[in-house]
Amino acid sequence: MISEKMEKAFNDQINAEMYSAYLYLSMHAYVETLGLKGFSNWMYVQTQEEMAHAMGLYNYVLTRGGKIDLGAIEKPQGSWNNIVDVVKAVLEHERKVTGLINGLVDVAEAEKDRAAIGFLDWYLKEQVEEEDNVETILTRLNLIGSDVNALLNYDKELAARTFAAPTIG
Repeated sequence: MISEKMEKAFNDQINAEMYSAYLYLSMHAYVETLGLKGFSNWMYVQTQEEMAHAMGLYNYVLTRGGKIDLGAIEKPQGSWNNIVDVVKAVLEHERKVTGLINGLVDVAEAEKDRAAIGFLDWYLKEQVEEEDNVETILTRLNLIGSDVNALLNYDKELAARTFAAPTIG
């Protein structure tokens, strides 16, 4: 059985993950207007991943006998100045999510909920990967600078990304 405090913390994180999906969907729509189909694809795959993360938490709460309390999802930003600003916003957001996951682990530790701690280990590792991936994209964009051909080649590379449902937990 999951404690009330743990249940609330998980429900809050479910909301945060749903917001992440909504934010990436907004970024997808914006990047479409730039004509960068590869970056757009990358954002859409991120949308799918964030929904999978939310559902992993959702299913965990139900498995532990908890109740789901879905809150309103905040409206995300809808436009940026350019692709670099979008990716910088992604990195900032992923760092925020890392902090939220760390906070969720803190609650699990305070509640001495070892099952939750074990379950959340996957999310901690996922956040390390998420931040690393975005930092790599930002580094590449900085190297590309104003070289349009290099940007279009990188865009083609990002178009190859596909969604693979994660095995969470």
